[in-house]
Amino acid sequence: MSDVRTDLPRLRLLGEADPEARDVITGLIDDAVRGLPRMRPGRALPGRRGADGGFVFTLRGRQAEPAGTSLRYAAIVALGAHLLPEPGQRAALGGDSVEELVDALVARVEVTGPDAVTSLGDLALVCWAAAETRHAGLPRALDRMTAADPPGGPPVFTVDAAWVASALAAVRDAGDVPIPEEHLDRARLRLLDGLGGRSLYSHEVGGHGLVPRFRSHVGCFADQVYPVQALARLGDELSLEGAARVAATICAAQGAGGQWWWHYDARDGGVVEGYPVYSVHQHAMAPMALLDLADAGGPSHLDAIARGVRWMTRPPETGESLVLGGDPVMTWRKVARKDPRKAVRGVRAATTGLRPGWRLAPLDRAFPPVAVDRECRPYELGWLLHTWLVDEPRETS
Repeated sequence: MSDVRTDLPRLRLLGEADPEARDVITGLIDDAVRGLPRMRPGRALPGRRGADGGFVFTLRGRQAEPAGTSLRYAAIVALGAHLLPEPGQRAALGGDSVEELVDALVARVEVTGPDAVTSLGDLALVCWAAAETRHAGLPRALDRMTAADPPGGPPVFTVDAAWVASALAAVRDAGDVPIPEEHLDRARLRLLDGLGGRSLYSHEVGGHGLVPRFRSHVGCFADQVYPVQALARLGDELSLEGAARVAATICAAQGAGGQWWWHYDARDGGVVEGYPVYSVHQHAMAPMALLDLADAGGPSHLDAIARGVRWMTRPPETGESLVLGGDPVMTWRKVARKDPRKAVRGVRAATTGLRPGWRLAPLDRAFPPVAVDRECRPYELGWLLHTWLVDEPRETS
């Protein structure tokens, strides 16, 4: 029996639409709280190389072998775990509270010199976590993010631009720190201009040059859902119109088995390459963006959300559930093609660049999607908690 409150608004809505999907999510939330401590085997010391809150980059295989560390994954865990009551936070974080985790994150982004954090996405996630938790270090985290994203700066990755906008919206909604209005306006316009008259995003906004020309028309699933979330949280009419357009396009393209596909043609909304299909997209990232859009007054896509969740336990590609029982408690990361060199996505990026929709169908037979990636990363569980543990609809200013 799950310990998760099924009267939480998003779980209640999902249960009304599809009780089976709701049960999958409640089970995954229980698993996340029990599984996260294994992803934090030690605590890094603030101010030292690699200090990141102590979260690993990934756990691999049934032995759950840890590898690497990740600042951004720790920040995403904080965004999810802060919605747990304090005993749940300490259970999920190996004894610490979320406030203590954010202490370490803010200390890490304040490090200067050769060990300074320079990734705009990482800085935005730490600022966002500090804002949502009303952390005392928010002004310092905000200053670091603002300095890394100056007016007239170079193009940025779409995901990073979306995280900046979400962070600034969270600062605005927290109300404890003066919001840099000029930066908020720039972040909003960068996302709107990056979409333009299209229905999907490519991989960069604010200019060109970050990705090779042959794949400049391609946007991944993350390039769609994080802007939908950010625009929904900004909440003005034009932002909501853009978010709704992107959401409608990815929902129309959703696979018959509930798959949220991976690579899209930003020019016409077509699917460039569907695989891998990632578990986190199915149980967290798609629901997160679509539910935020609905909370902001946009359209509801509950049926698409439920189909995506059900894929987790019965993926037609393999018939093998991506949800593990027992020990370790985790989900497998993705279903992919047996294509270790990722040749299919490269070829399809090139062919669709030459002619929209030209996908070379024989590649589907040569490289079937039957490989399961047996690893799990902390951010997958962080976004799960962040999505489903909301105790009231998110409101926008």
